[in-house]
Amino acid sequence: MPIRHLEAPFVVIGGGLGGLAAAITAARLGVRVILTESSDWLGGQLTSQGVPPDEHEWIDRQPISPSYSEMRERIRDHYRREYPLADAMRATVNLNPGDGFVSRLCHEPRVGHLAILEMISPLQASGLLTVLTEHEPTAVLRDGDRIESVRLVDRRSGDEVVLRGRFVADATELGDLLDLGGLDHVIGAEASYDTGELHAPLVADPLDQQAITWCAALELRPGESHVIDRPQNYEHWRTAVPSFWPGPQLSWVDVEPITLERRERPIFFGSPEDAVGNDDLDLWHYRRILSRRAMTPEWGGTDVTLVNWPQIDYWDAPLVDVDAAAKAAALAGARELTTSFIYWLQTEAPRSDGGTGYPELRPRGDVLGTPDGLAKEAYIRESRRIRALFTVTEEHIGREMRGEGAGSALFPDSVGIGFYRIDLHPSTSGRSYVDIDCYPFQIPLGALIPRDVTNLLAANKNIGTTHITNGAYRLHPVEWSIGEAAGALAAYCLDTAASPEAVHADRTRLEDYQQLLSGRLGIALAWSDEIRTRGSRSEAVASVVRG
Repeated sequence: MPIRHLEAPFVVIGGGLGGLAAAITAARLGVRVILTESSDWLGGQLTSQGVPPDEHEWIDRQPISPSYSEMRERIRDHYRREYPLADAMRATVNLNPGDGFVSRLCHEPRVGHLAILEMISPLQASGLLTVLTEHEPTAVLRDGDRIESVRLVDRRSGDEVVLRGRFVADATELGDLLDLGGLDHVIGAEASYDTGELHAPLVADPLDQQAITWCAALELRPGESHVIDRPQNYEHWRTAVPSFWPGPQLSWVDVEPITLERRERPIFFGSPEDAVGNDDLDLWHYRRILSRRAMTPEWGGTDVTLVNWPQIDYWDAPLVDVDAAAKAAALAGARELTTSFIYWLQTEAPRSDGGTGYPELRPRGDVLGTPDGLAKEAYIRESRRIRALFTVTEEHIGREMRGEGAGSALFPDSVGIGFYRIDLHPSTSGRSYVDIDCYPFQIPLGALIPRDVTNLLAANKNIGTTHITNGAYRLHPVEWSIGEAAGALAAYCLDTAASPEAVHADRTRLEDYQQLLSGRLGIALAWSDEIRTRGSRSEAVASVVRG
């Protein structure tokens, strides 16, 4: 088959939340955009990776942007339109369909996918947005400091396509274009002598990468049995004890992320039947995405929860800076850990109401778009990161480094706001949690612009953060804001014939671009002083709320 060639002013590679926001923003500003995604679903961590949004506690009081709020409300409206919600739940302004406590919006990934399709539908119909799903980038052609084209392969047919754009956004989950294009980038953990960070390791370690997680969905079906086949290497996962962990992962014992003290937390505090009607802070309610209690009595369904728990964090091997065979082996290992945990849950897990095993837990792949109950893709927490014009470090946002009540650093080139604790999961180097309190922060424009190319923008977890600060900048609303800023920047540069670096360097251009963000697009560029200096939720809640 001949290679297809497509061209648009703005090409976005990667259709997670960052890439999606970049494409929607630019297209709504009148720019023709090509958006590609390796999965068959857009939305990344929200949908194909199976993780309901991890959001800050002010998300409904101080929205980050109208477009992110629109996506959240489209999800809520789908439930209001199509589901038999109980009257009290339907009348709730900030509807939480699953009533999970990790987020103010716990929902089925499938419904997130539907809401995204609604958002982009008019843009596709207008011809402003072309979407290529199941397309994987394989090569980047550079001419000096410019990206000339990106080559992709269709995962279904094997056909190749070459995309050209005046501006290109790398919104892939692992920063793939940085590697393919030979851009200067950072992998893993930097040394403390390089970043000056209090919690960075003494020695840099490229293989110190946060655990990935292959999420799954489980439904509670009392009185039934849905035991899966025993995984081939189940005995390994059942008995292996990592050096930094208090026992095998297949158990109710883990560590408290802040203090690293041993703790025990079961899936239910009592009987599974009682869990349907209560608000326990157990694992079942943690990421519950469908609540029986939210529906009318006539509804035939029951509770469904999303499994993204410490028991399935895969830290045995990294995904980045390894060959294709090692990457494939790591992904397979993550899948097998999750299926082993499900089998353990169904057959050997100690029950809080006596006995062992919960055979009534049924994998629900339909809410994830799969036949086996596992998400389409692994949940990625860490990516390659650009060598940016500016790098956010712990000193800019960390409470301990900045001092009590100081608030985060104020960035004159702010393009958005965000907040999440600096939350690093156990890593492939054998390190346990690093969990650090921080202040609500801004997103600086300089962190989106690489030093060594003029027409590429970072639009995902690949911005100019460190291994430490990535732990706060990697979650759903921040990723959206990063992509939104990148899309608006591409539109502004196309309209004014300025380069991203020139916008960053020139005060007048910068203020003009920021006016586009805050004025026309309604994006918040700063926190109120009260919130900026206040910081996070209580440690009691923070210790159980993790992404």
